[in-house]
Amino acid sequence: MALTPTRTALACLAAFTAGALTTPGTAFAAGKADDTALMRAVDVNDSLAARLAAQADAQRRAAGQAKKRAEQARKKTEAEARAKREREAKAAQERASRSAAEARKRLTTWVRPVSAAISTPYHATSSLWSSGYHTGTDFAASSGTPVGSVGRGTVVQGGYDGSYGNDVIIRMPDGMYTLYGHLSSINVSVGQSVIPGQRIGLSGATGNVTGPHLHFEVRTTQSYGSDVDPVAYLRSHGVSV
Repeated sequence: MALTPTRTALACLAAFTAGALTTPGTAFAAGKADDTALMRAVDVNDSLAARLAAQADAQRRAAGQAKKRAEQARKKTEAEARAKREREAKAAQERASRSAAEARKRLTTWVRPVSAAISTPYHATSSLWSSGYHTGTDFAASSGTPVGSVGRGTVVQGGYDGSYGNDVIIRMPDGMYTLYGHLSSINVSVGQSVIPGQRIGLSGATGNVTGPHLHFEVRTTQSYGSDVDPVAYLRSHGVSV
């Protein structure tokens, strides 16, 4: 007697057949989905790597530019400092040159012995003087008035000198001698170098005088009797008297 498949067996066969027919396609579809996800992941990674590389490159460029700016700033600072040093050195040199020029000018400038006016001129005649005439020029300076050298020179005499009282004699650069008489005090010593206007003493009334004044005399030698006109001598050296 032939066997007739049961409803249950037929259902199982249909299920099996259906499963056998659909499984490969399903596997392929699943594999394709996996490949797509992997490609997407690779694309994401590539994009992230590209962004990171671009960021790193931008950072390198920024660092390079910052370094370049820092180097430029350093060079600018050094250039400014160098320029400042050069300006200061030039200014110092100019000041030194001016000071040297002023010093040379002071050494070659001639001045009045005092600022007082003339009271007795050169070669005035009177019995007051042993020679019969005035051998110098008197300036009406009160006692204690500073007396200065009329020019650069060397002190060859300083002390009491008879009728001249306390006097100072200075040998001048041109070989002439200037005498400053009747001083109340002397502030230089023999052998000392003096410059124009340097105080050599204070005016007074020592020696043969009728009152305080400065007797200024110019000689061709250190000795008495070699006198010349003091005013003419000063004017020959540019002094207004």
